Amino acid sequence: MPAVRALARKLGVDLAIVTPSGADGVITSADVERVARILAESGPAEPLRGFRRAMARNMALARSEVAAATIVDDADIGSWSKDADTTIRLIRALVAGCRAEPSLNAWFEGQTMARRVLGKIDLGVAVDLPEGLFVPVLRDVGNRDAADLRAGLDRMRADMAARRMLPEELRGATITLSNFGMIAGKYAAPVVLPPTVAILGAGRIRMDVVAFEGAPAIRRILPLSLTFDHRVVSGGEAGRFLAAALEELAKPE
Repeated sequence: MPAVRALARKLGVDLAIVTPSGADGVITSADVERVARILAESGPAEPLRGFRRAMARNMALARSEVAAATIVDDADIGSWSKDADTTIRLIRALVAGCRAEPSLNAWFEGQTMARRVLGKIDLGVAVDLPEGLFVPVLRDVGNRDAADLRAGLDRMRADMAARRMLPEELRGATITLSNFGMIAGKYAAPVVLPPTVAILGAGRIRMDVVAFEGAPAIRRILPLSLTFDHRVVSGGEAGRFLAAALEELAKPE
């Protein structure tokens, strides 16, 4: 109602954050006053700036444009050596998936409804920092050996820690990897950032009882979550990508 809108302006309350209690979803004066009290106790709002503002815009774009679907499965990594490099193994698995189903290593142009399947795999690696989510790009991962990939990752992380990452190193990813399990969580629905069409997420490694060679066994299990843009990628394509990644991860070091 006009009086409630006027009250919200007076108290500095954004009506978008008010939960209505009135009939048929109507916001009442009491609702506005309740939110005003909460805001007064929490202190002034902090405007998003820099990378956090860019992150918010990217997430809003992804939500508005991408028809996201997610499939999950578990990789048995019990045959890995104790000193296996998890990130390198994940990159190798993602490359195997792209080779099995190249359509996931692609850009989609929503305005023209055109897809570009890309030959080179430029991998965006999601990195969590206090300033927000960063996705630096590791170039041409399909044609680099493990030592070169590890050196590239180490340099990338050093540049991120020193805040000397160049803007062009945050652009041009063709597919993304998120190893969120290093913090917590088994499965997720990672966000696909346009124009890419897929992101592979890796959850927390756990010990689990599974069937192995016809008998119960305690094995190391790595959960995977693959989110894809269903406008461009079919469920079958996503499934074959994930199957190839699982097969690669199951191999001994």
